[in-house]
Amino acid sequence: MTQIKKPKANVYDDPSSFFYQLASNSLKDLELSPLTMISVSINNRSYFVKEDTSILEACKLIGIIIPRFCYHESLSIAGNCRMCLVEIENSPKPAVSCYTLVAEDLSIFLNTPVVKKARENIIEFLLLNHPLDCPICDQGGECDLQDQVKIFGSSYSRFFFPKRVVEDKNVGPLIKTIMTRCIHCTRCVRFGSEIAGVEKLGTLGRGKTTEIGSYVKNFFSSEISGNVIDLCPVGALTSKPYAFQSRPWELKSIESIDLTDGLGSNIYVNFKGSDIFRILPKNNINLNANIISDKIRFSYDSLKKQRINNFSFKFFDKNTSTFIQKQIDYKSILEHIKSKIRANILIIINEELSIETLLILKFYSNKKNKVSIRKLKNSNNTSNFYTNPLNSVKDILNKSIRNCFLISCNIRLENTILNSKIRIKSLTEQTFVYGFNNKFKSVFPVKFINFNIFSILNFISGKNSSLSSILYYFHNPLILLNSNYFVFENINLIKNLFLKVNSSSILLDIKSFSNSVGIDLLNIKPLNTTDFIKSKSINFCIGLEDSAFLRKNLLKNSNINNIWLNSYKSELAFKSNIIIPIESDFEKKGTFINLEGRSQKSLRIIKNVYTKTLNDLLESFLKRNSNTLFDKNRFINPEFENVENSFLFDSLQTTFIKKIKLNSFYKNSFFYNYSFKSFNEDFYVTNNFTKNSNTMSQCSRHLRKNSTNF
Repeated sequence: MTQIKKPKANVYDDPSSFFYQLASNSLKDLELSPLTMISVSINNRSYFVKEDTSILEACKLIGIIIPRFCYHESLSIAGNCRMCLVEIENSPKPAVSCYTLVAEDLSIFLNTPVVKKARENIIEFLLLNHPLDCPICDQGGECDLQDQVKIFGSSYSRFFFPKRVVEDKNVGPLIKTIMTRCIHCTRCVRFGSEIAGVEKLGTLGRGKTTEIGSYVKNFFSSEISGNVIDLCPVGALTSKPYAFQSRPWELKSIESIDLTDGLGSNIYVNFKGSDIFRILPKNNINLNANIISDKIRFSYDSLKKQRINNFSFKFFDKNTSTFIQKQIDYKSILEHIKSKIRANILIIINEELSIETLLILKFYSNKKNKVSIRKLKNSNNTSNFYTNPLNSVKDILNKSIRNCFLISCNIRLENTILNSKIRIKSLTEQTFVYGFNNKFKSVFPVKFINFNIFSILNFISGKNSSLSSILYYFHNPLILLNSNYFVFENINLIKNLFLKVNSSSILLDIKSFSNSVGIDLLNIKPLNTTDFIKSKSINFCIGLEDSAFLRKNLLKNSNINNIWLNSYKSELAFKSNIIIPIESDFEKKGTFINLEGRSQKSLRIIKNVYTKTLNDLLESFLKRNSNTLFDKNRFINPEFENVENSFLFDSLQTTFIKKIKLNSFYKNSFFYNYSFKSFNEDFYVTNNFTKNSNTMSQCSRHLRKNSTNF
């Protein structure tokens, strides 16, 4: 490839062609329409509100709350609960405020006798068949129906007949259903069809026989299915793991972030004492909005399962001629480790350690101390280089996107929150999605093309006439890729080529772990087999998962002491010389950098009495002087300062491409002739924390039984 060739543009120069009109429309979408305000009267007071908004939304922005059940900001308008009725001047009957738009000089009344009587009638109608089981309902204390009955309902009922009973549905291991409580707001139905992409729920029957269910008995199988629990205004849909565990007013709440993927969704953790009872989403419009994945919502039970609670070391018993694990106190194990440390220490870490822990390790990772730190990376990426994240998640919703390219990433499994945003984009703005990887069952229409690295370079350089035209001439193409499937030269060249041919490209690198960006920022190199060959006195294995690769390389040399620092038990842990318990995700605090370069804090929710803080352990083992001051910037990749200057996109010419030597990295990339394949096949068990969760194991079991919609 000697020169970037653009396809012929005669199709786009013709005003009558489809491509010319579509490209023109995408540019027109960028033009901001002026904000038009109109005057309305609400309860005899004048307000200026935005045009083309509903009465309910206008009142909400002013600060006036109108009761409702079916309306939700993230869903389409249904208008079927009729709780939001208001009176409009000169109108023959009350109007549905969530569906009625404001108009110039409109007079609205919210507290007239007609409106109050209408609300009382709606509440009375909803309570006709509603069970009186509020004392045992998990929604008690947080129920919209309870609150609105207290404020807007009447003190008596005119119904004296037997209540209707609806059979409960089995929708999976995560959601508990009590359908007799259902008020048919259809929030769950609209969430499944509009956001989750699982159209399994619907409205059956009509009149008094109406109920929510599915035509065929099936599970509500979605990676974000737990969010219907938050959407349900009554206790019809509740959490199965949380059932009958606690009451909402007994729980304390603290903010934290999701450490099960690279996005870092904001969450609320509800706990009591030393136990976590539930996890709820925190609304962050720039990141995860008001939804979270099922992994972080339900995997907290792993804090009590398969934990390492004792310090122990392995010794040889002469009587039995076997190795035995013996428990030991912290001071003794510290002295034992210090006596074993001589030189050439290898520290192997995962990509879920905080920035503070990494800085401690980098402080000792030098040639003088003969301490080397490596990250365990199960991918084809054999080199390491930090590139500044180019775009943010909010760009996906803020900009007009007509085309999206998925390169070597199964977005549904690797980042389900971004997957839901792309689905919303594809439905509302008619965004076309192209997948350059193996086919997977997506929740939005995708045109799959089995590409490899060589084909992608041809696609970028304009040799693919149909797809290259879309990349070159349409504004704001969204490009999602997973750098785990590329070697260093591949990923940096491809990123720069995309922005060279179309500077308006929105490019996001999907990360599978919570601090992959921070690992690259601190220039920590991946582990390879040559690191084990060098003579070592001791191997520190921090937060690693048991794998055949580690067993083969860690256990082959009996003269090297393997120190296993982890939160959970495994076969490799019991084969290690020393076992040290450390804190898990909700027991540690630190700074993590997500896939868009956003720095976020994770707080310690609970404290485990059996574990020591990892930072304290490392400082004790490595004998760090507490009075030593060090600069964080000295551990950052030395080439990071020159990234912007060395990779300016306007200087990417033929000479630069020759300098990269395209054929040279093909030799180091054995897979360049083969199509991309996802390494993540099970959404529910992706790291050490989720693999030790019973709830996630049940979900994974349903997945293997083909009871999901994958």
